[in-house]
Amino acid sequence: MSVDLSVSLCGVPLRNPVIAASGTFGYGTEYANLMDVGALGGICSKGLTLEPRSGNRGVRLAETPSGLINSIGLENPGIRSFIENQLPTMLALGPAVLANLSGSTLETYVEGAKLLDATGVQMIELNISCPNVSDGGMIWGVDCASAASITAAVRAATKKPLVVKLSPNAPDLVGVARAVVGAGADALSLVNTFTAFAVDVERGVPVFENKTAGLCGPAIRPIALRMLRDIMLMVPECSLDRGRGKAPGRFVPVIGLGGIATWRDAAEFIMTGATAIQVGAATFANPNAMPEIIAGLEAFMARKGYGNLDAMRGIAL
Repeated sequence: MSVDLSVSLCGVPLRNPVIAASGTFGYGTEYANLMDVGALGGICSKGLTLEPRSGNRGVRLAETPSGLINSIGLENPGIRSFIENQLPTMLALGPAVLANLSGSTLETYVEGAKLLDATGVQMIELNISCPNVSDGGMIWGVDCASAASITAAVRAATKKPLVVKLSPNAPDLVGVARAVVGAGADALSLVNTFTAFAVDVERGVPVFENKTAGLCGPAIRPIALRMLRDIMLMVPECSLDRGRGKAPGRFVPVIGLGGIATWRDAAEFIMTGATAIQVGAATFANPNAMPEIIAGLEAFMARKGYGNLDAMRGIAL
């Protein structure tokens, strides 16, 4: 049977629900010799800050069973350089382009949003959840009031659809989700990495100079999936009834991520309500992970008789 994998995300058309996650796919061109980048639904840029950043010193990556701990530190060329040098090529690749926006202060977030607003990026993903920097990042995303204030400020600075990327380290993730939705978020993406710790036993010291770092990969998937379920059930604007016009009010779609490596993983997130999904660490181990997920989803849907993603979205809730 014919299967339609297309998605409309805040009015932005995606040929399929698979988006390359921020910080794991560069700017798209890095994988162009390994896979058909144009086949993806979207590409999210590396985390971008107003000023260039060299990232964290020392060890940046450490493997752990079923996961990867990273302490990159938002290394990036700065938003102005990105707009001039990387963005034109990204836009020419074909998939929707999401610019991941981070910063150190509210003012730098706002200025960055204004610069991105004047470009061809289709969406801005507001990063208030990175645990690998000492200023900005996660400090905005673990408190409801702070998350609402940064979301409202960035919302006022751009007309682009605004996705807010949430931290699983927030003591009240549902509360933060409600706060940013109330402050104007058009969509949510969750989850970012879990704060983790590793020890160099030969030296008896922490592996990372920042002491803690972010855990990603298959180890976090069941927890990320549970958090997605919590949001779908407890944030009224994210209810699929609103998305299907069965209930009044604004609909805020959710992009699910966290340890997705196979089409089965992607199907789990979609069946738990995700409108789209992002794939990150899996691409490091298997550069063809995303094309395989797309092909696997299509074959699975045809086998089960799902003509489009709406036919399976949310059925596990």
